[in-house]
Amino acid sequence: MLSPELLKELHQLLPGERLYSDPADCYAYAYDNSRKIFPPDVVVFPLTSEEVQAIVLLSNKYKTPLTPRGRGTGTAGGCLPEHGGIELSLERMLRIVKIDPANRVIVAEPGVLNQSVQDAAHPHGFFWPPDPSSAMYSSIGGNIATSAGGPHAVKYGTTRDHVLGLKAVTGRGEIIKTGCYTTKGVVGYDLTRLLVGSEGTLAVITEATLKLTALPQATGGVVAHFHDTASCAAAIVAIMALPQLPSAVEFLDQGSLNLIRGRFPDMLPRDSDAMLMIEVDGSLRDIAESSAAILTVCKNNGLLSAEQTNDTATLWKTRKALSPLLRDIAPKKINEDVVVPVNALPEFLYKIAQLCASFKITNINFGHAGNGNIHVNLLINPDNKDESLRAEQCLNDIFDLVIYLNGTLSGEHGIGREKRPYVSKEIDSTTLKLMKDIKELFDPNNILNPGKLFP
Repeated sequence: MLSPELLKELHQLLPGERLYSDPADCYAYAYDNSRKIFPPDVVVFPLTSEEVQAIVLLSNKYKTPLTPRGRGTGTAGGCLPEHGGIELSLERMLRIVKIDPANRVIVAEPGVLNQSVQDAAHPHGFFWPPDPSSAMYSSIGGNIATSAGGPHAVKYGTTRDHVLGLKAVTGRGEIIKTGCYTTKGVVGYDLTRLLVGSEGTLAVITEATLKLTALPQATGGVVAHFHDTASCAAAIVAIMALPQLPSAVEFLDQGSLNLIRGRFPDMLPRDSDAMLMIEVDGSLRDIAESSAAILTVCKNNGLLSAEQTNDTATLWKTRKALSPLLRDIAPKKINEDVVVPVNALPEFLYKIAQLCASFKITNINFGHAGNGNIHVNLLINPDNKDESLRAEQCLNDIFDLVIYLNGTLSGEHGIGREKRPYVSKEIDSTTLKLMKDIKELFDPNNILNPGKLFP
């Protein structure tokens, strides 16, 4: 329960329309896309860095957990107030402070939607490369908190590569500025990259200086269908060995294709068991040359068909049709976004199939294959305790396989609460101790998103 004194001070700080204490109002902030539920005691909606600072200082004064939140689109439970306390919603910090085409910069507050940044940059001939599937709904603050990626990370990188500087409030309640306004700058430690991906455990981001990228002249694509996953995986390795880097390489396995065919019977060939959607961008000449090279290396014994397309909108329509279908058939699916080196994909996909067959778990795989980022989906009935136990054992072995192949447990979703039991598989105890020391330096009373990230 929240201290009455703390609640009184919060009411003195914020007007009533920016503070929810009724459990019915707070419930909308009790969950994210992980589908777990942890209601906060109160939800607050700051509008300035100074208000964030005042709330952090009150949380310290009353030793009360404070959980930062964007738009709640994350899948790892990173914004869930597991310990109750205050949910710090940044969704009303909506200002785009500056658009500076000459320096290819946008400065924005954390509540600004990813799509709003794209819309603001586009008339000037630029875009912000991070493009998670939730771009229409997710906020810049949330993208930064998890270092969100997306399909185009294969060419352009993740959020971490496109943030020049930050303004933030530490767990101590101190306002700090990190990074700089220019693309070059080596003064001091790189605290910007430390905060990006820290999931609100070190500081609350209140403003971000984002690096923009010029829009490509044009985009094109290649669609390839294969008899089997092995042939498709071999083609991915060959594509990524080309000197012309594609802007996206999306992989869908047989289970994914069957789901789409079930809802859209005419969208895909009936005999395809694996599919690649490859996007290329640049000049018209670049697109022609890259597409020709990709078509050539796709020609292995398992290829059914491969063709060039300039209709990239239809290309992405196919890919985006998949996630809602998965949610319909398996609302409690286990969804993991592991990453392995691209040349390990054939072995990884083969052994995933073996593991799921051994544990008798239905499995669907798809994802950003160009950088080895595969979304492994274990489809289970949560009411079946035996199946749930088998799925947990299967997932543990999948994570062991990822580490064995020199991969990582999360490419873009973050750790949150969902993956923290497995972190020690990837990070050794000495390094974990150093990370906890950093956490204590930024947040000595452990008020910011307590319990997240660490096993």
